[in-house]
Amino acid sequence: MTIDASLTRRATAELIGTAGLLVVVIGSGIQAASLSRDTGVALVANSLASAIGLGLIITLFGPLSGAHLNPVVTLTSWWARRTGGQGLDGRDALVYTVAQTVGAIGGALLAEAMFGRLPGTFATRIRGGGHLLIGEIVATAGLVLVIQGLGRIGRAKLIPAAVAAYVAAAIWFTSSGSFANPAGTVGRAFSDSFTGIAPQSLPGFVAAQLLGGILGLALAGMLYGTDRTALRPAGSDTASGVGQDAGSGIGSDAVTDAGPDAVTDIAPGVGLDGAPDAGPDAGPEGGRSAGPDAGSGIGGAEIGPEPTMADIARPNTRLGITA
Repeated sequence: MTIDASLTRRATAELIGTAGLLVVVIGSGIQAASLSRDTGVALVANSLASAIGLGLIITLFGPLSGAHLNPVVTLTSWWARRTGGQGLDGRDALVYTVAQTVGAIGGALLAEAMFGRLPGTFATRIRGGGHLLIGEIVATAGLVLVIQGLGRIGRAKLIPAAVAAYVAAAIWFTSSGSFANPAGTVGRAFSDSFTGIAPQSLPGFVAAQLLGGILGLALAGMLYGTDRTALRPAGSDTASGVGQDAGSGIGSDAVTDAGPDAVTDIAPGVGLDGAPDAGPDAGPEGGRSAGPDAGSGIGGAEIGPEPTMADIARPNTRLGITA
């Protein structure tokens, strides 16, 4: 389901969700390091807790804000809108990014306080070197590809579990530990702990993450086409019931785009006897409105021509994010 929410409510969800993510990532890191001196054991505990927590947060906040929790994910949604798909506009994207960053810092401070540590102590662990930046590019590109790919093939419902699984794996297979999140990276600078990163390492990591996001978008476009030419699942034109909105990877388009017409277009042009409505929006076959709002109805079945991926309304489960 989707929830009709204002930008304020959605931004609050992004702030709380990102704060919760940082509490999980940093808190589990502090706990793991205090219980074991074996770095490998600590990393296993931290990666599992981070993946499980992330999946739960995405599932909870996805229907409200899209659960981006990550500026890179938000920027891919903004780009999808600019290129003719559905996504966030510039104002919403900026508000989301600010909320995510504030939430990440707040979550880091909360995690420190929760374990009796002094909040606000900057991390001292320097993470530098070209090999680590390559790791961040790979980690972020893979994250975006997972989200975009699943959305564009009509498997958006799998995104929470898939993103959680990808994060758990990427923490291990990338040299950087898969931060893959500019807001989360900034938040981690406020925790001198197992998962922290020194402030002087931030510019390189954030730049690598943005580059990885661009690479992930390019790979998704090359493999699956643009949002408007997204592939259909084999064997069914409407197999997933999930629309192109999730193909943008993210965003709360099902919320922001649901204006007054979203109700009236559910079955426009169809009378009680199934005959075409005589109104201005009536289609030639008694189907969906042929006006500019055609295809924006929520859950309405098309009676006219065969639906395309762009016509199919999908639940707002496209998500993002990472630790």
